[in-house]
Amino acid sequence: MKCEHCTRKECSKKTKTDDQENASVDVPSLALENGEKCDTSQHKVLVVSVCPQSLPYFAAKFRLSVTDASRRLCGFLKSLGVHYVFDTTIAADFSVLESQKEFVRRFRQHSEEEPALPMLTSACPGWVRYAERVLGHPVTPHLCTAKSPQQIMGSLVKDYFARRQNLSPDKIFHVIVAPCYDRKLEALREDVPTALHGSRGADCVLTSGEVVQIMEQSDLAVKDAAVDTLFGGLKEEEVRRHDGASSDGYLAHVFRHAAKQLFDEDVGEVTYRTLRNKDFQEVTLEKNGEVLLRFAAAYGFRNIQNVVLKLKKGRFPYHFVEVLACAGGCLNGRGQAQAEDGRADKALLRQMEGKYADVPVRPPETSAHVQELYREWLDGADSPRVREALHTVYHGPGLPAASRDIKW
Repeated sequence: MKCEHCTRKECSKKTKTDDQENASVDVPSLALENGEKCDTSQHKVLVVSVCPQSLPYFAAKFRLSVTDASRRLCGFLKSLGVHYVFDTTIAADFSVLESQKEFVRRFRQHSEEEPALPMLTSACPGWVRYAERVLGHPVTPHLCTAKSPQQIMGSLVKDYFARRQNLSPDKIFHVIVAPCYDRKLEALREDVPTALHGSRGADCVLTSGEVVQIMEQSDLAVKDAAVDTLFGGLKEEEVRRHDGASSDGYLAHVFRHAAKQLFDEDVGEVTYRTLRNKDFQEVTLEKNGEVLLRFAAAYGFRNIQNVVLKLKKGRFPYHFVEVLACAGGCLNGRGQAQAEDGRADKALLRQMEGKYADVPVRPPETSAHVQELYREWLDGADSPRVREALHTVYHGPGLPAASRDIKW
């Protein structure tokens, strides 16, 4: 099948599976298979958004700092003909901020008759897909309704950025670079196009490992380039991250916000206590011997099963749980942290953790760009457009055939 976005013969090697055809998800049209430059005059506007947890992988692979690795990656993508390269941290800012507000609201509304707690995070597509397709009630009502960073980035690119560029959403081909394969399935969620006039937020998802393979096979001359922003000619000079050891840090950010908003307590450094294993940790806020808040982080399927079992039995002590499908968190995504035998590359993961820890933390509340977007894009932080653009709804088991899981 010939690529619909490029006239070069090399692109004709890329084909779609039947499942991808049915889901209207395009295959990348950048001649990426051969790492060759395409004729961009024949393309839509090509945009690539990179997840912050992918950057430590590139940094470890190329023995660079995270910021230098982002510039190297951006330069390579630009050499292929990509028009804009964005960092999805700004989308994660929105997701974290909306999660904070939702938790406070749920805590105040919670009662034995109408339980609104615990709140379970919704940023991990593997976990959300499992909750929707397998668990259903009573789990899905506890999922935070804030969209994931990938979904919000799709809205930012196909709505806000498209309007700034005077483009219709379908004139942009948006590629996500992510640490795990589940992001590919997330791009197929049926409710994503509703706010984008029928255009999917992400047209294609590539794992970090897939991009590195392309880079290693390419003979293009690459000049480092600063990452673009959504705001015209401004560039991202330095990579920033959230306060999470291997993720976007929902637990830490929501915990601090809730402590201040609900109990007027200022929390500095968040202290984690390891329980069952290193991937199940607890954080509490205590005053005069009383536990005011009890949060947990549950990473990996084994810990998820324990969380679900306790929740179903009604013996669940936590107000909030950050849930991630990958043991070790997002840095350990199977799209980047695997050795050739398919097992986790522990040495590489340790390198990535060190690289990620060196990245400066920027709380989402301090981002002037986010506040500007709330005003200009969403008509204020509490407007109806916020609900449309930044929140979602969840489905239970029994979805139609077209939306079933796909084996990648």
